[in-house]
Amino acid sequence: MTSFMPDCENIVAAARNIKAPRLPLYEHLISVGQMEKITGDNFGALFYGDHNDRVEFFRRYFAFFARMGYDAAPYECCIGGALPYGGCLGGHKESVIHDRADFERYPWDEIPERFFAASGDIFAALAEAVPSGMAAVGGVGNGVFECVEDIVGYVNLCYISDDDPELYADLFRRVGDISHRIWERFMREYSSPFCVLRFGDDLGYKSNTLISARDIKEHVLPVYRRIISLVHSYGKPFLLHSCGNLFGVMDDIIATGIDAKHSNEDQIAPFPVWVERYGDRIGNFGGIDTDALCRLDRQQLREYIVDVLKKCEGRGGIAFGSGNSIPDYVPTENYIAMTEIVREYRGDTK
Repeated sequence: MTSFMPDCENIVAAARNIKAPRLPLYEHLISVGQMEKITGDNFGALFYGDHNDRVEFFRRYFAFFARMGYDAAPYECCIGGALPYGGCLGGHKESVIHDRADFERYPWDEIPERFFAASGDIFAALAEAVPSGMAAVGGVGNGVFECVEDIVGYVNLCYISDDDPELYADLFRRVGDISHRIWERFMREYSSPFCVLRFGDDLGYKSNTLISARDIKEHVLPVYRRIISLVHSYGKPFLLHSCGNLFGVMDDIIATGIDAKHSNEDQIAPFPVWVERYGDRIGNFGGIDTDALCRLDRQQLREYIVDVLKKCEGRGGIAFGSGNSIPDYVPTENYIAMTEIVREYRGDTK
């Protein structure tokens, strides 16, 4: 490929549902292991060193994304890591809240300070390392539903919704207030290197949402609206990452003010379906089903990707990549092939 000059305005345009001058590549996450495999540079350990080491980590991190043809790099620090006794969501731990007494004794007020004690230097190091023309996409990870899940557990949350509706509502209200407090400080102190803000909040699975549409509208989306309004007050667009079949609540999600949405899975609907349904109102990020990215050979990848891009032509803000992320199990050669095919399609030359 020719010398690549990143320009984060391309990803900003896509997030604002404007056709970018250059079709941007986008990933929600690429494992550091994949980056090290591609570059031959085992830089991941730098993240766990001192501040200067961490700055160097981010320099190499951004350099990887520039090398692969991206205008911005994804990065977020998740609230889940700051939740005392959390881990139900990712670590399959036991719930820490079962009833009102557990709720009242839970150390809610510790969470913002715990979050910034863990992430403040990370955000500061990232800000020092952003190269000219680039920016970050991300910010504070985990939406309100994922945070509630992480301390309550999904099954236990379902029981509480029936046994104690008032406690159920208070869980979302309290976590929503804390999330907003974290976002307020983040936007004030750490948001400058981010061109698009986002959180991930997986609301669904293959055939439906994980809680009822009514509960999402009543308990989850008001929190989205508050945080998105805050982001917009800084003049920046907001991207929602959410997996699952969300068609029953997508109009309501769009009404919260999201500028763009990421995540698609062919078993639910191929990417062009999302673009056809919602491309007149929001930007759409994603493209190739991660399962397909794992299974297809290069020629099949080319046919898949070109077909998706042609179907999305003229539909406003598009950023292309996997429908989910690039974990270690994605074949590295397939990930590289995907980026090369997109770059050839958008006009980068050899």
